[in-house]
Amino acid sequence: MAHLPDLQPGWHEPLGALARDGGVNFAVFSENATRIELCVFDGEGQRELRRYTLDGPHDGVFHGFLPGVGPGLVYGLRAHGPYAPERGHRFNPHKLLLDPYAREIVGHFGWRAEHHGYELGHPDGPRSQDTRDNATQALKARVAPPPEPGVRLHHARRAPADVVLYEVHVKGFSKLLPGVPEALRGTYAGLAHPASIAHFKRLGVTTLSLLPVQYCIDEPHLAERRLRNYWGYNTLGFFCPDPRLTQGQHRGDPSAVTAEFRAMVDALHAAGLEVVLDVVYNHTPEGNEFGPTLSWRGLDNKTWYRLVSGDWSRYENLTGCGNTVHCSHPRVTQFVLDSLRYWVGELGVDGFRFDLAPVLGRSSHGFDPNAAFFTALRQDPVLAGVHLIAEPWDAAYDGYQVGRFPGRFLEWNDKFRDAVRGYWLRAGAHGVGRGELARRFMASSDVFHHGQRLPNASINFVAVHDGFTLADLTSYSAKHNQANGEDNRDGRDGELCANFGAEGPADDAAINATRDRVRRALLATTLLAQGTPMLCAGDEIAHSQGGNNNAYCQDNATTWLNWDRADGGLTELVAQLLALRAAEPLLRHPRWFAAGAGMAGDAGIGWYAPSGHEMSPNDWHDAGQHAFGAQLREAGASRPRLMIVFNPDATPLPFLLCNGPWQLVLDSSGESALDFVPAGQPLGVPARSLLVLRQASP
Repeated sequence: MAHLPDLQPGWHEPLGALARDGGVNFAVFSENATRIELCVFDGEGQRELRRYTLDGPHDGVFHGFLPGVGPGLVYGLRAHGPYAPERGHRFNPHKLLLDPYAREIVGHFGWRAEHHGYELGHPDGPRSQDTRDNATQALKARVAPPPEPGVRLHHARRAPADVVLYEVHVKGFSKLLPGVPEALRGTYAGLAHPASIAHFKRLGVTTLSLLPVQYCIDEPHLAERRLRNYWGYNTLGFFCPDPRLTQGQHRGDPSAVTAEFRAMVDALHAAGLEVVLDVVYNHTPEGNEFGPTLSWRGLDNKTWYRLVSGDWSRYENLTGCGNTVHCSHPRVTQFVLDSLRYWVGELGVDGFRFDLAPVLGRSSHGFDPNAAFFTALRQDPVLAGVHLIAEPWDAAYDGYQVGRFPGRFLEWNDKFRDAVRGYWLRAGAHGVGRGELARRFMASSDVFHHGQRLPNASINFVAVHDGFTLADLTSYSAKHNQANGEDNRDGRDGELCANFGAEGPADDAAINATRDRVRRALLATTLLAQGTPMLCAGDEIAHSQGGNNNAYCQDNATTWLNWDRADGGLTELVAQLLALRAAEPLLRHPRWFAAGAGMAGDAGIGWYAPSGHEMSPNDWHDAGQHAFGAQLREAGASRPRLMIVFNPDATPLPFLLCNGPWQLVLDSSGESALDFVPAGQPLGVPARSLLVLRQASP
């Protein structure tokens, strides 16, 4: 570029860089900066061509319009203001800053001392100031092409009661998947390949919940150990698909990365599948006061982050990651909503799972389900119809907020996980009784049945990315995280699990048979319970991580699904369970069940002991008895339609079935041979099994 024109005042909105009117408009928010400079670089981002002072501020926004340029322009920002950590300010114009609204990021990030705003090793620590310039090594923004004209069309989203979630890592799913070409394995294109889609359709899942796909960087302690942040919970670019998950020839071209991501979403939509993103708006990679100055800290530290009251040089750490994004500030709320709208409006996704979601609703008084962010999110016209999912806990003293999220939020329900594991594993003192399992199986009404919330608010799971896989929670009695380089100190201690007689892989046929039965019962309970079921990718093939319950840094065969050793029988069971769920509305009932026959217009449920009588209070409190059954009755029906029988014991038992006759439609153990049970006759229920029966004609 031989000559760059002079900067014009431009417009104070929208924030970020927008190609328009024969040039590019820049708008950057900072409540406390005295001056912000726009630094334009050559295409490689190595040579600064010209520096401009942005106009403003106008309502806290610095802005400018550069005529005669367009998409592809590479730039960074420098912010001037007080460097006074004790007052919360860390402005350092020697540091080139990434635009928080960057839709394309160029360069390769490496951990270097000059990325810090303070001088490493200085006696004053993070209160000192580093005056070295980091521009040649800093990541930079590149102006993206303007949005396509018109409104991007979306397919009709699933009714909440019909959603079946499948939590999946883009790379890990297809990296070793037969049928996917080598060049596409582990990529967005690989996830949307017909071989991948065929598996999703075979299972019967409806909605892929992708682990983070926004542009992330590795934490410094991982870089030192030559490990990667495989899960991706360290977001730097909230408007950019991560280039690490794209095809090799696209990684150097941010536009191609975005195009591949968009094509993935379109292909999955064409196959009838939804796409939900796991998003991390609770913290940034800048960490605490000892972290680097990459973007937000340098632009307006006091606005973007929650700082410790009385010592504004330190950061509130409600996330366990060093800092906490100040989501209650109006401009930060705007940033998050702008990012969400981009992923929906321009890239077509169908919803979001919010990591450490209580952070989004935190005020100076703690968590508030009526916080401004939630109000703005729920009324936003672009976001009004998307799925909203909360991980309902953070690392604060009052961080556990299960059941308190507003409106149509769905929530990860760890009470379901713990109850179902405790019931079927029956490990040590953790055995869970019939009453607790029944409560969780019916969508945890004690947690979610308030206001106008519905059963689907409970997202039911027994395993997710964070923790043991299904195969490992039935094969190990303790975590084995040595490969993470932290001497097995990381990851959850005391996670509910059982090895059934041997630690890890076993040659004993009886141990393996027991493990298989328990896995099948766990899956059946999860996928048939009221609420929204969620399956962790790989559990349907019995994928093992070798007992690692915190495999966030294992970008290797530990986490890549091992299709060569897939348990086809387990996959077929999942397909049968989800087909049964789809075929039987009572298994995905959108309203709360009434006890017994219920009122006119209500579906009802009755609970039965193995002797055939309805459960009494004494039965519920009898810790020596574990088996029981549930009969589901359609609204207005005189007889129940379905019966579900649970037997977690190591021995089979006879179960007297009333209100019959019954037709056996599913046995999680695969052992039952009898398919018709007359009224008043006992049914032999295999050990460690869940059975489903349908009312038969007399």
